[in-house]
Amino acid sequence: MITEHATAQWDFELDDLFLAIGHRFGRVELRRRMRDYVRGLLAPVARKNSWQLAERAGHPTPDGLQHLLAGAKWQPDDIRDDLQQYVADKLGEGGGVLIIDDTGFIKKGITSAGVQRQYSGTAGRTENCQIGVFAAYSTARGRALVDRELYLPKSWTEDRERCRTARIPDEREFATKSELARRMVLRALASPLPVTWVTADAAYGQDNRFRRLVEQSGAGYVLAVPKSRFSVGCSRIEWLFAQAPDEAWEKISCGDGAKGPRVYHWAAVRLPAVAGFDYQGEVPYRMRWALARRNISKPDEIAYYLAYAPLETTVQELVRVAGARWAIEECFQTATTRAVACSPRETALRSWAPGGPPWTGPGCWP
Repeated sequence: MITEHATAQWDFELDDLFLAIGHRFGRVELRRRMRDYVRGLLAPVARKNSWQLAERAGHPTPDGLQHLLAGAKWQPDDIRDDLQQYVADKLGEGGGVLIIDDTGFIKKGITSAGVQRQYSGTAGRTENCQIGVFAAYSTARGRALVDRELYLPKSWTEDRERCRTARIPDEREFATKSELARRMVLRALASPLPVTWVTADAAYGQDNRFRRLVEQSGAGYVLAVPKSRFSVGCSRIEWLFAQAPDEAWEKISCGDGAKGPRVYHWAAVRLPAVAGFDYQGEVPYRMRWALARRNISKPDEIAYYLAYAPLETTVQELVRVAGARWAIEECFQTATTRAVACSPRETALRSWAPGGPPWTGPGCWP
């Protein structure tokens, strides 16, 4: 039950958010429209388009909201920076995990930026869709999406006229999903977010350049890798753990899920240090690990990870970081309940709706 106190607290927090980003809008009428738009996103409006949101706000026409989204001068990346500061203030603490993942948005047409037939992990098949790479931040205090990049296939970047029609800047060139992820990691590490760890699925964990970037940044990581991934002493990481005795597997929870603790069997192996990366002078200060997570009821289902961590790090801490990856899935799920078709730049403001992501939804990248 929502109490009057909870409602008042909600309004107070929302006003706090508006103050945090209001300076990004040069005129008072733009700030008012921004507030009306965000409040409309949070309201029980059947279809969250400019017409219905304007009607709820008491505007005679949707022209003001449409101008806010399509014509007014404000920068979505500035809103992202404010968002990261806000999340750092509210959720930031030691041990914070930056989570990288991508998701797809199914589309029917061919004009939305970056759309083409491509594999979508969200749908589990090849679909006509857009792909976005996202970053979330998670601590014991909560979780939030904090950054985004639109993946533009070569079919787009090699057709500059098509890009101009979709309002994609001429300087935007092709970049792999892993390259986009590296950019977001660097931005997060330079932001106020206290990032101790980075985690991601095997699409990013198997990329040597991605792992090296995190290592050189000073953060630790726990990254999923394919079972065929090379490991020290074995040509495949799965063979390394195939030799593990029964006592090497320990039952550990990697965090709470919707149905309670997510408990698996885990095994961990320390790997040799790498000269030039893991030493300060002659003294080692980082340790490398290989981890395996085995389903208790289906022991043939095993996931594998490579980890890079301070010497004092425990296996339980590595498991916690690996389990944090589910936080971004929960953010996506929350965001999906709010997602509606929208114009370019529109979802920059959605990032300020609790649970809403920055720049998600179909066709919503500037």
